[in-house]
Amino acid sequence: MGKNSFYVTTPIYYPSGKPHLGSAYSTIAADILARWNRLKGKEVFFLTGTDEHTKKVLKEAEKSGKEVKPYLEAITLVFKKSWEHLGIKYDRFIRTSDADHQALVQEILSQVYKKGDIYKGVYQGYYCYECEGYYTERDAPGFICPVHEKKLDLLKEESYFFRLSKYKQLLLAHYKKHPDFISPSYRKKEIINRLSEELKDLSISRNNSDWGIPLPFDKNHITYVWFDALSNYLTGVGMFEDKKLFGKFWPADVQIVGKDILWFHAVIWPAMLLSAGIALPQKIFAHGWLTLKNKKIGKSAGNAADLDELVKKFGADSIRYFLFKATPFGDDGEYAESTLLDRHNDLSNKLGNLVARVAGLAQKYGIAKTKNSLLEQLDIEDVAKLIDELAFDKALITIFAFIDLCNEHVQREKPWESKDRKVLYELVDSIKAIAILLSPFIPGTSQKIAEQFGFKLDFKEIKKPIAVKKISRGELLFSKIEG
Repeated sequence: MGKNSFYVTTPIYYPSGKPHLGSAYSTIAADILARWNRLKGKEVFFLTGTDEHTKKVLKEAEKSGKEVKPYLEAITLVFKKSWEHLGIKYDRFIRTSDADHQALVQEILSQVYKKGDIYKGVYQGYYCYECEGYYTERDAPGFICPVHEKKLDLLKEESYFFRLSKYKQLLLAHYKKHPDFISPSYRKKEIINRLSEELKDLSISRNNSDWGIPLPFDKNHITYVWFDALSNYLTGVGMFEDKKLFGKFWPADVQIVGKDILWFHAVIWPAMLLSAGIALPQKIFAHGWLTLKNKKIGKSAGNAADLDELVKKFGADSIRYFLFKATPFGDDGEYAESTLLDRHNDLSNKLGNLVARVAGLAQKYGIAKTKNSLLEQLDIEDVAKLIDELAFDKALITIFAFIDLCNEHVQREKPWESKDRKVLYELVDSIKAIAILLSPFIPGTSQKIAEQFGFKLDFKEIKKPIAVKKISRGELLFSKIEG
């Protein structure tokens, strides 16, 4: 893309309960990309947050016995603390109740209304309160929500509409001109097939609630979902508040979403931007669901794994590694705690064992600088390309194949017998490269290794020979957990 900045976003989450493993999946993926691009020396902006103007939130506040604003203050802190525990380092946590966001939404709506792309009408459709969305019978056979498996409600109400149908051909032309706009590529086919059918205009307001952002041209209506939620990506980088920031980071480089909200991001969102005369993001990447017994993990499904308990038991880095090692990012991935246990013990047996053995031997015998032929067996450029392409599992497989080679090298060369300081140098220098490449995935562990061996986590350092210095044994990186 040529620019030395990188902007990545997650969906904004419903704060109707504490975050779960499914929402962590999207957020950690964005964190990996943010850390990777920082590692390469780019200026990075990473945005995440919460979608507050929903009926779900009102219901949860009522259940908790709190007014909605105090409820939201409390649950926002829960989200932030969970992301902190998982090593997620965002640049802004946006809330749709933020004052700058409400002002931006009204300005965007005014622009689109003045263009003639918003009109008043009556909407009737089948609605899922859990999804906060309408479904057609094609998408919800028998009018049963495909996500929550609950009967949809038939609603009829006065509404303002966005002329979504007007942008059908422009969207198709954009997909053709920018083949990576919708990724992975097989997701694009699904969108094009659906878009090839009739594209109806979009209901964008409600007049039966005061919880939301009022339409600037009709105060009796509040903004419904799309112009409110999706516009957060513009607010996040200061579209109307900080022109310099916005100019540096917009358009977004990668917007990560779950496959169930791809339609909104690949069709509704770019159509809104086209109407408002704003540049479209570079890429919308839709990942699959994290499933438990073949059902999407989520609060409403009642199968959400408890993040706090998992972090206490396994640690943040083991969870991060597990999520992106087992399944190609884009496909559905099955969660099982037994598999998480296996991945944790993989880290202990492979990476932890390598670092502990080499550090102990290097501390005892020292290291002597030499040409590192061992590191030549790791294709660093290939790993970098895989991470850029969001092929996280392949990148991790490649790195851990090299870790296996390093462990085999230790066994073959037996430096505890030979006391060969050049062999130990090769291994120490290779561990430096491993830790740098793994730092977006397992940042806490990588930082410990960097401090122990005395190097910086910087991509520019990866091929520079490590300085000869005294190395400390350090603490055990991973404690093995018995099943």
